[in-house]
Amino acid sequence: MTEVVLLAIDEESIDNGNPPNNFSETDVNDQIASLSQRQTLRYFRENAGDTIILYSGEVGDEGWHAIKYIPSSWINAGPSSNGARNYLSAGPGLGSGESPEVLLDKIPDITPLRATGLKMLIGKTVLAVVYDSDVSINYGPLNGSLKGETLGLVALEVISVERRMDGSSGSLPKIMVRIINANEAKNAALKLFSNAPVPQSSSEPFDINPPATVPPIALTDAP
Repeated sequence: MTEVVLLAIDEESIDNGNPPNNFSETDVNDQIASLSQRQTLRYFRENAGDTIILYSGEVGDEGWHAIKYIPSSWINAGPSSNGARNYLSAGPGLGSGESPEVLLDKIPDITPLRATGLKMLIGKTVLAVVYDSDVSINYGPLNGSLKGETLGLVALEVISVERRMDGSSGSLPKIMVRIINANEAKNAALKLFSNAPVPQSSSEPFDINPPATVPPIALTDAP
């Protein structure tokens, strides 16, 4: 793997007790969740190479989020000169330090992924910080909060994205993923999903059925 796409995943997709996997608390590091937690989730560390299904939330309560913009404050925070890597290592203001969440609120262009955006990820490997609760999104202008305790990191190769038929009317697709070694994924080039489709609101578009064709994904280097 030469590149990975940076995402934030929340409790709508990976959490203890969630269908269809019903992970235990220790499977997902729930017992050691913290603002600075960046270890690989235990189940994902112990089952690299396995293929599983993950759900992706509901329209208006999505589970997968593209990080399309790296603020200069993340770059300046340290410990490295790369803002995305500082976030992945919970640098000062990015999960650690005297004000551990000061740089994590109202981040522009945190983009919740619905069916089209999820399908655009097929064939790509994502590297995600997993949140213990919701990633909250504001619309007009689009921004999100990445504050809150985290469970750690996962790396996932997206194999397929299919309409979920066994959920509610607003259920987003089920995603087949192959679990990737997150420590190896961290060594790959970090990319941003720069053309992730931007929802107009928490309810529009009602994009729950992956279309037959989607635009090719556009990836940019994460600064």
